Amino acid sequence: MTERLADVSARIEGIRQLGAVVNAMKGIAAARARTARAQIGAVDSYAATVAAAMSSLLGPSGALSRPGGGDGESGRKGLLVFCAEQGFAGAFSERVLDVIGEDPATASLFLIGARGLSIAASRGLEPVWSAPMPSHTPGIPKLADRIVRAIYGALDAGRFDRLDVIHAGWTSGRPQVVRKSLLPIDLSDLPPPPAVPPLTQLPGDALIASLGGDYVHALVCKAALHAFAAENEARMEAMSSAGSQIARELEVFEATLRRVRQEAITAEIIELGTGAATARGTG
Repeated sequence: MTERLADVSARIEGIRQLGAVVNAMKGIAAARARTARAQIGAVDSYAATVAAAMSSLLGPSGALSRPGGGDGESGRKGLLVFCAEQGFAGAFSERVLDVIGEDPATASLFLIGARGLSIAASRGLEPVWSAPMPSHTPGIPKLADRIVRAIYGALDAGRFDRLDVIHAGWTSGRPQVVRKSLLPIDLSDLPPPPAVPPLTQLPGDALIASLGGDYVHALVCKAALHAFAAENEARMEAMSSAGSQIARELEVFEATLRRVRQEAITAEIIELGTGAATARGTG
C-alpha cells in the first residue's frame, strides 16, 4: 500500500511539472504572437508608402514597364510557402501543405520552416530552396532578404514566370490559409496615382524597379510575420488543449491518491483493531 501511495504521488508530481512546462510554452507563444501582430501594422504602413510611390511613377496609364518581370498570365509558376518551424503546433503545417495538393507549381517550391520541410518530405515534396523560420521577429527582415535573393535568382534562371505566396493567418480564433500572387506585382493593388506626378532625377524604369524590389521585400516580410504569428497562435491552442488534458488527468490521480490514502488508513485501523483484539484474547 505504501509503494502504491508513493507511485501515485510521484505521478502527480510529474503531471504538475509537465503542466508547468506547457504553461511556459503557452506564455512564450502568446508573447511571440503578440509581438508579430504589432509589427504587421508597421510593415503594412511601409508597403503602402512604397505602393503609393510606385503608383505616382506609373501614372494613370501605367506607362512604365511592369516590375517583377513577365505578364503573370501564363508560363511556369512557383510557390513560396511558409510552414511551421517547430512542433507542438497541431496540424499547422499539414493545413498549409494541403492547399498545395498536386499543384504543378511545386516544381519550383520555396519552403520556409524546418518542421514543414520534414512534413513536405514525407509527402514527396522537394523544394528547390528552403530556410528555417527565425525564432524571433527581428530575424524576419534578414530572412526576407534571403528569400528575395533566392526567388529573383530562380526568376533570372527561368525556373518560373509567376510566383504565389502561401501562408497561414489567424482570423477570429481560427486558422486560415491565404494564397496571393507575389510576382509579377499586381498593379491593381496599387492606390490611384496623384493628379500631379512627382519630380524625379533618376530614370523611371530604374526607379520603379528599385521600388518594386522594396515592395516585394515588404510583402515577403508581411507574409512571414503572419505565418510567425499564426504558428504561435496554433501552438497556444495546442498547449491550451494539452493543459486541459493535464488538468483532467491531475484530477483523476488526485482522486486516486485520496482513495489510496483512505484505504491505507482503513487498513491501518483494521490492523490496529485486530491486534488489540488478539491481545485481549491472549490476555
